[in-house]
Amino acid sequence: MRTLLKNFINGILTIVPIILVVYVIYKMFMFLDGLLGNLLKPHLKDDYIPGIGLLATIALVTALGWLSTRFITGSVIKLVDRLLEKIPVVKTIYSVIKDTVHSFLGERKSFSKVALITVPGTEMKSLGFITASELESFYSPLKDYVAVYVPQTFQVAGFTFLVPKEHIEIIGVKPEDAMKFILSGGMTSKKS
Repeated sequence: MRTLLKNFINGILTIVPIILVVYVIYKMFMFLDGLLGNLLKPHLKDDYIPGIGLLATIALVTALGWLSTRFITGSVIKLVDRLLEKIPVVKTIYSVIKDTVHSFLGERKSFSKVALITVPGTEMKSLGFITASELESFYSPLKDYVAVYVPQTFQVAGFTFLVPKEHIEIIGVKPEDAMKFILSGGMTSKKS
């Protein structure tokens, strides 16, 4: 009976991560395929092949990226950008989304430096990511501070701490490894 239980648990440990990864990839595929796929399905009717919407979405995003570098279309996109940054409620949502996307995909990746900070008054340490090195333009008394984002375990949420520069230790760990370590509660401690 003990061997049977052990094999069952091993089966769960083996199959559950695989099923979850396949499920997440499937859901992402369906979402991305549906962005333009739902517009194409009525026109293609029986000829629609799953994945056409995804390819159309990739082509559209690539075309918009190319157009954004051209003079006339780039000017129109900049005008829309400025307009969205002036509408009261929309500007907050737009700037947060824009800054977040730029922090992951832009030229200055915000999550590229892993920081080890000491919890004040203790020997405890926490891992985080430096998101802003210069805070003086935000608020002048913070000129000797940096912004460190500390994600929460098993969640997408986290905290942004403003930490004195002398209390920050930049460590030589890949951001991906640090994020896996934090999100797994320290259970994933292997470097890739």
